[in-house]
Amino acid sequence: MRPVILVLSIPALLAVALLASRAPAQNSTPRPNPIPPVQDMVLVPAGDFLMGSTVQDVYHQADVDEFPQRKIWVDDFYIDVHEVTNAQYKVYVDSMKVPAPPKWENGNYGIGEDGLPVISITWEEAAAYAKFVGKRLPTEAEWEKAARGTDARTYPWGNSFDRTHANNGDHLVPIMTYPTGVSPYGAYDMAGNAAEWVDGFYAAYPRAPGDVLPRDIPDRKEVFKGGERRVYRGGSWNTFPKYLRCSNRESASPGKRWVYVGFRCAMDPPWKKASAP
Repeated sequence: MRPVILVLSIPALLAVALLASRAPAQNSTPRPNPIPPVQDMVLVPAGDFLMGSTVQDVYHQADVDEFPQRKIWVDDFYIDVHEVTNAQYKVYVDSMKVPAPPKWENGNYGIGEDGLPVISITWEEAAAYAKFVGKRLPTEAEWEKAARGTDARTYPWGNSFDRTHANNGDHLVPIMTYPTGVSPYGAYDMAGNAAEWVDGFYAAYPRAPGDVLPRDIPDRKEVFKGGERRVYRGGSWNTFPKYLRCSNRESASPGKRWVYVGFRCAMDPPWKKASAP
């Protein structure tokens, strides 16, 4: 269990600023109609959603680093339908002559592992791959909205855990193995299988004056000290259901490798790029 801060480092302050509620861009280019599809990505339309967890959630199973729950505006963005696979990552390894994941042998993943999510990837490597394919890592707010939609559901499929909807078993499975666990926007495996790096520093959520935890909930502030840790989301194949909740946050050093952490990419839509100054 982790908790919350009064003083933030510069990177952490930047992360908080990016999470703050904001209004739609006034100079945005109108969306085309119909909206063009992007291969292997789904559009998450602009709008508000409820991010984080309430006091009642913290009493139940949420951590204090998810508090408070607040309404956040997120612009249009595309997000990958599935986690980046071994086969996709090998194209990057071979093209850019970068080191393969440590579990691969002689620069190759195992036979039959093409469709498994790539794992043991550092945050830096995930961000570099995303740049290589012309994308980026999703922000925490984007990732959470893509996973839970606008009704503040607990899991991508609803409010009750169901193991038939997500992989939290004994090992990784190929992407899109659990079609009934798809998110409201059509993204697979946003709960379980591989956890996913996002583009954000691990920092406290902004609090309004009324956002106060009861005295019987420890508000441990030391958890955010340092401000250099990166966030990963979604839980994995080897974690308990509470860690598969859409609002759950985990963090690690950006150079850390975990056998259960991979990633997926996001991308700004063409009409958003056209409106940039």
